[in-house]
Amino acid sequence: MIEPPRILLASLPTPLQLLERLSEELGVRIWLKRDDLTDAVATGNKIRKLEYTIGQALAESADVLVTWGGVQSNHCRATAALAARLGLKAHLLLRGSQPDIADGNLLLDQLLGAEVTFMKLPDYQAMDHEFNRLTEHYAARGLKTFRIPVGASDEIGLWGYINCAAELKQDFAAAGISPDAIISATGSGGTFAGLILGNALYELGTEIMAINVCDDEAYFVNKVSEDFSAWRRRYEATLNPTRLPIQVIDGYVGPGYGRATPAIFQTIAKLAQEEGIVLDPVYTGKAFHAMLHEIQAGRLQGMKDIVFIHTGGIFGLFPQKSELLEAI
Repeated sequence: MIEPPRILLASLPTPLQLLERLSEELGVRIWLKRDDLTDAVATGNKIRKLEYTIGQALAESADVLVTWGGVQSNHCRATAALAARLGLKAHLLLRGSQPDIADGNLLLDQLLGAEVTFMKLPDYQAMDHEFNRLTEHYAARGLKTFRIPVGASDEIGLWGYINCAAELKQDFAAAGISPDAIISATGSGGTFAGLILGNALYELGTEIMAINVCDDEAYFVNKVSEDFSAWRRRYEATLNPTRLPIQVIDGYVGPGYGRATPAIFQTIAKLAQEEGIVLDPVYTGKAFHAMLHEIQAGRLQGMKDIVFIHTGGIFGLFPQKSELLEAI
């Protein structure tokens, strides 16, 4: 199998932490893989994927990292932070309107010196056209662009959580556990797909499940399958991913992407006050709340140890502070 280029950017390994009080309450041991601790500013799961994505960009002598996301995109903020660290330029194409006052991730994007373009949905969806335009724009200034997909979720980015699976194997051995399931949020599919591949490659012997925070099960089954195929072709992998299960726990998107119900804010407050762990309303809070509901409804019956991937996102709390304060 071909080895991809990689640049070491994250603070690894991250800890595996048992939530003692919550576990006692539920009768199931809940462990957190603390990927919110991968960095201070580029914190979260995206940095693991960007180690490989930016590694490829540098291998291709790129000067400008061009990527897409929502106005409060964790991925775009991480890209901006890493570009600044490495002396590269980041150009962020953000879906939505410019707010009156920048907050959360957007505030950090601007502080980090990223070029930000706000886009209406039809223009945002015309990604090829916009990337080609920017490529010509920067080429005229002697700069080379590199395209990073939403969430760095493609065959390159999958390596971030393939590598995380190797780390998890060591975590499990140190803790003396054989988890029944590893659960994460999924919004662009890369973390989820990487964990599925890593589970097979490193023989973790557990179930990989994801709770979608947007779209639906069919979308993610298709997206992950496409990324598997591209990964196998590009890296000449002998593993056949078509035989690997893609388990999506659907039904918890609620009002939509980036929108949380009062119950989710209450779960965020509960975990903060009982365990000192801070989740976000877009990814981890929504997925963790869904996982608790699944446990309480008996749909994860018989499981003794569940690992939840804490993918970060703390800066996304601040633009929704009014809703959060109502839950405290």
